[in-house]
Amino acid sequence: MKRGFFAGLVAVVVLALSGCGDNGGSPAYVTQILSDASFDGDIAKDAVTGVHTITQGNTQSVYAGFDPADGSELRAFLHFPLTGASGVPGNAVILHATLDIFINSIQPNPLTGTIPIRIDLVDFQPPNLIATDFDRTLQPALATTTIFPEISTADFGRHVPVDVTGLMVEAQRLGLADFQVRILRDGGVVDHGLIEINDTTGPNRDNLAPLLEVAYF
Repeated sequence: MKRGFFAGLVAVVVLALSGCGDNGGSPAYVTQILSDASFDGDIAKDAVTGVHTITQGNTQSVYAGFDPADGSELRAFLHFPLTGASGVPGNAVILHATLDIFINSIQPNPLTGTIPIRIDLVDFQPPNLIATDFDRTLQPALATTTIFPEISTADFGRHVPVDVTGLMVEAQRLGLADFQVRILRDGGVVDHGLIEINDTTGPNRDNLAPLLEVAYF
């Protein structure tokens, strides 16, 4: 499953961090966790009626941003199980965590400017999405970060790595069984711009689907 670039990047981080701090001589580990496609999904809010439409479970793609076709806002949700053979032990000390997403499409095309994207750590349990998960007040972020640099036309058809170390540290502190994120357009100004995140369940899933990579002691 390893994606060469990210494995190499994390290896450098692990080597750097292994030499500092007090880890008691414990070796560092790196694990990769694919999102659970059966729980990944998105929620769309109609620009006129405010009605929420939930799409979840083996959807092949999830969306975040404002749809230029009808003005609806979409927020994507990804679910990564932290238990099991490839998970992260509850007593692990997090060194680094990266979320890798592959951008299938960007609308409008061509895109003018950039799309600011925020990633919230959330806890939608049980992992079936409900309308209130869309709302940052009713489903508050436990921790948050942004994609930097902002999404641009150059990201079309490419992997976008996001440093989510702070989110993973908080998930570990809270003892969460799953690493769950909400991906949404950042900022208070409504502006069209929609990203499609690959979530294929086909033969290329290992290379294209959302991936969480965690280095820990």
